Parts: sequence; C-alpha cells; structure tokens
Amino acid sequence: MSSQRVKQPSLSQLRAFVSVADHLHFRDAAAAIGMSQPALSGAVSALEETLGVQLLERTTRKVLLSTAGERLAVRAKAVLDAVGELMEEAEAAQAPFTGVLRLGVIPTVAPYLLPTVLRLVHDRYPELDLQVHEEQTSSLLEGLGAGRLDLLLLAVPLGVPGVVELPLFDEDFVLVTSEGHGLAGRADIPREALRELKLLLLDEGHCLRDQALDICREAGRDGGAPVTTTAAGLSTLVQLVAGGLGVTLLPRTAVKVETARNDQLLTGFFADPAPSRRIALAMRTGAAREAEFEEFAGALREALVELPVRVLTPYASPPDASSATSVAG
Repeated sequence: MSSQRVKQPSLSQLRAFVSVADHLHFRDAAAAIGMSQPALSGAVSALEETLGVQLLERTTRKVLLSTAGERLAVRAKAVLDAVGELMEEAEAAQAPFTGVLRLGVIPTVAPYLLPTVLRLVHDRYPELDLQVHEEQTSSLLEGLGAGRLDLLLLAVPLGVPGVVELPLFDEDFVLVTSEGHGLAGRADIPREALRELKLLLLDEGHCLRDQALDICREAGRDGGAPVTTTAAGLSTLVQLVAGGLGVTLLPRTAVKVETARNDQLLTGFFADPAPSRRIALAMRTGAAREAEFEEFAGALREALVELPVRVLTPYASPPDASSATSVAG
C-alpha cells in the first residue's frame, strides 16, 4: 500500500450515514441525530466521495441502500459502537461508581429488592446516578444487548450468549391461600399438593409464571388441573386469592409486602427441598465497568442478608434441579 496518507471518514459522516440506513428517510434520520437535513445530506455525500462508492439510491419518494451501502452500514455501526465503548471505558476509568448506571429490573423483583438497592446506593455510592427501568426479561435482555441498559437484576439462569450472570441469592417459593383453605398456614406442604390446586398465575411474558408452571410440572401436574391467568401483577393476584378464587405461588421476598394488605391471606411453606428461584445481576460480557459491577454485586450480597433469602458466593454453582426451576423467561 502507498505510504501516502489516505483520507478517512469522520465520525459525523458515519453517524449521518448510519442514521439514514436505519430510517431510510432524510428528514427522520436528521431529526434522530439532531442534525439539519442539508447538513446530513452533505455528510453522506462527503462519505461517499471519501470511500469512492455510492451508498444510497435516491429518488423523489424514498431512499434505498445500495448493495455497497448495505455492507458498509454494518461496518459503520461497528465503528460507532467501538467509539461508544471507548468513551464508556474512559468515563469508568476516571472514577468508578460515578455517572449514570441504568439498571433494569423484572416486575416480580423490583418492589421487594429495590428498597435494599436504593439504600445501598444512597449510603455507599452517593455519586452514582442510578436510573431504574422495570421491564420483563425479554425487554431487559434486548436493552442490555443494545446498550440501552448497563446492568440487570432478574431471575436466572438465562442461557444467553454474551451475558455474564453474577449470582446474588436463592429464595424459596411459598403457597399463598385464603384463610379457610385446607393448606392455609401449613409448614410441610408436599409438592404433590400442586397437582390438583386451582392455581392463579401472572400473565404470559412474566418469568415467574414460567417458573411456577415448571414447579407444577415437576410435581406431576398434568393439563387436567385448571390454571387461571387473571392478573398482570402480584398485588392483584394475591387479592384474588384472598377472595377465594384460588391459590398462588409467591417468592419469599414478596410475601411481607403482598400479604400484609389483606388479613384473609395465609402463607404455607413447602417441605424440604422447597421449590426456589435464583436472582442475579447480569451484565454484558467484557463490559467496560465489569470490575465495578462485580464490586456492586458483592456489596449487594452483604446488604441482602436481612431478607429471607440464601445469599450466594460470587461463583455459586447452578441451582439443584430438584429444588429450583431452571426457567427464567
């Protein structure tokens, strides 16, 4: 290759091109990155001149990517992602536990663990700007992969490539019933009792629903026993139980909050080994703030000792299939 210096595209040109590739519309692309439409069009034209290829096919009605444009859009996005990671690395290196931390949490964990998390951040990491996003697991994983979220708090195992799990604790499930139910308040409920109970579950998409169904299958429940989905959240679910419409499974961390609202609810405990779930933090493999997130997980484990859970070591082995579900949807 000639030693003569080759002209290179600017980051501004790459951002303009990637935005057009994403929107296939100059006005929308310009608005998305805060650039005027003439400036965006000029940046893309300059990029085409620098690279020596036509990236777009322009008509009066629409914009299309050329064959070369489709290939180079992938490369351009990778370059911008790498620059973003560079800036993130530099920010993290300046001062750990400062700046923004975007934490995603599943709905069946958020109300019960967030008080502990928020107290920890307030007391130990006052310079950390914690931003919480409550979403279902699939949305959280999408956000983590896209860089919209930095860290997740959810049920595992996930089995997702490119995601590292930092185990926090295991917690048992309990059976919540109305006051007059035959299993109300028992301390030695066999799993087999789940075979014929009228079970109330969360809507589709909640990992807790999948975990409860897994527990029921392990107990030998077949399709004949009714499973009624009637609630989008645990608060509604337990009130339906109080009304005598059925029973439900709750994780131990949710019991105090959800059953305190109604004195018609009683909690039953399963005989050992009780069904359980594992909660962990999850981050991207090779995250720029990996050491920071691992330290945060360690501090959170210390703070969780006051809850009715079994706190884990950083490298805890996977949960025993005989005592825990392996699904985290």
